[in-house]
Amino acid sequence: MIELLDTRSPKIVGVRCSGKLNDEDYKVMEPKLEEAIKSEGTIRLFAEFNDFHGWDLHAAWDEFRIGMKHSNEFEKIAMVGDKKWERWVATITSMFTPAKVRYFDKSEMEKAWYWLEDDSFLTFH
Repeated sequence: MIELLDTRSPKIVGVRCSGKLNDEDYKVMEPKLEEAIKSEGTIRLFAEFNDFHGWDLHAAWDEFRIGMKHSNEFEKIAMVGDKKWERWVATITSMFTPAKVRYFDKSEMEKAWYWLEDDSFLTFH
């Protein structure tokens, strides 16, 4: 399931992904992305993984298709989760987009929002 999240900026699209995603989930998310891109030109994405179990085959295709179609229209992508394989999703995503992609642990959720919202944010590890 993809749940659209309220954000403090029209430039940021927020989603919470849980369970196993399917094509219907992307039919909910894609219009929101398209609307934000049309309005803002480039956007930032906040993606929270919450009890996430991946994608079915059609949803995996949707993810790839949308990513390729809009790869140049993302400025930053913050992914928040708590599983090692979710961190790998962020690494793989960064290979297909010029956007800055960063993974945050669930305990760093506020830091993820701040990173998306503030261009002057300094990264400390």
